[in-house]
Amino acid sequence: MWQQNLITLRAKPRGFHLVTDELLAGLPELKACRVGLLHLWLQHTSASLTVNENADPAVRRDFERFFNALVPQGRAGYEHDDEGPDDLPAHFKASLLGCQLSLPVKAGRLAMGTWQGIYLGEHRDQGGARKVLATLHGDGA
Repeated sequence: MWQQNLITLRAKPRGFHLVTDELLAGLPELKACRVGLLHLWLQHTSASLTVNENADPAVRRDFERFFNALVPQGRAGYEHDDEGPDDLPAHFKASLLGCQLSLPVKAGRLAMGTWQGIYLGEHRDQGGARKVLATLHGDGA
């Protein structure tokens, strides 16, 4: 089976957000997949996708603090600031974390670890809604 859906994530404030449930809601066909892969492609250059801790919100807040220290906003010398001072730092963070994930599917569910969830890294102050192209490939039930 092949299935491809464009999923629009609600606009979120700057930071790291657990979006596993929001993505799964946009891909009901996953339940019919016995074994396969789900590829997620974020169609933006100023946000990112990653997998990490899904239980403690402090981890997501710590991620935001870490990446803000790693790539500070307002640093002298950035040339690309067409959309404001968060523009180039957002691109740096997105490149460091990436815009795609490939996740295993088993028995109609994502085969992630107990404490794993999918994060959207929103690196802009006003990022808006984000689009994720979800491509599912596998054997049906």
